[in-house]
Amino acid sequence: MNRRSFLRTSAASSVFAGTAQTLSALAADNTYRANIGIQLYTMRKSMKEDASATIKAIVDAGYHQGEMYGFPNCEEIIKASREHGLAMNSTHFDWGTAVEPSDESFSDFKKIIEKAKEIKLTHLVVPYLKAKNRKTLDDYKRVAGNLNKAAVIAKEAGIQLAYHNHSFEYLPMEDSNGFEIFVKEFSPEMKFELDVFWVQAAGHDPLELIKKLSGRVSQLHLKDLKKGLKLPIYEGIQKDAFKELGNGMIPMEPIIKAAKEAGVVHCHVEQDQSPDPLASIKESIAYLKGL
Repeated sequence: MNRRSFLRTSAASSVFAGTAQTLSALAADNTYRANIGIQLYTMRKSMKEDASATIKAIVDAGYHQGEMYGFPNCEEIIKASREHGLAMNSTHFDWGTAVEPSDESFSDFKKIIEKAKEIKLTHLVVPYLKAKNRKTLDDYKRVAGNLNKAAVIAKEAGIQLAYHNHSFEYLPMEDSNGFEIFVKEFSPEMKFELDVFWVQAAGHDPLELIKKLSGRVSQLHLKDLKKGLKLPIYEGIQKDAFKELGNGMIPMEPIIKAAKEAGVVHCHVEQDQSPDPLASIKESIAYLKGL
């Protein structure tokens, strides 16, 4: 058995092991580990094939909440989550309704809000920006303006709107970049869902950024970045750059500690690419429980 196989087997076994180490890691004051989430996009292939079986496997692996994708077209995921007891607090959604509203009243976004309220979601996340919305700094300013308006609408419904970063926001433009525009332009109602992988890929320190944005980060995505890559990488990252927690260059423990101080509500494990997603998410949660 090679090292990778050994690690995967050990990880999968430790998920179910009631050791003192695991019990200690899941202490009552360890909010994120005790209620760790998963961005369900990680399991998108098996989710499409059998949502119920996939959600059950996620719950059996030790995850307590899921963050959906593709909302509001998530009926099968919602049904399976209720069936197997996986809490749903957050989702990535049809972001065009907020980024490029069809009218000044944001009527399409309000429909998203109503659906989110029906299933008692507390967080909506803009997961991406099309290339046409990020060609210039003015594009980013326009997006920020629309998201600020949408965030007010969401807040009135008791829902937090946030933006999920990649690394392309850090691409240098003139004397700034898109991410800095968002930092400057986002209103108090608009938050970040910070993805530590993409911050690191852009050549920045996610730990320092969490501290800098204290009070402005509603959720975190936890995933690791392959060691030895030449950074920054703004676009076109290789598939094997995505690693299970503890298998890359990002120190997760300081990030988890900083999250609490910064007021982060939820942490979600995510791995965009993996030859075996279920084994990967088991390995990542075993890493978290073993700290």
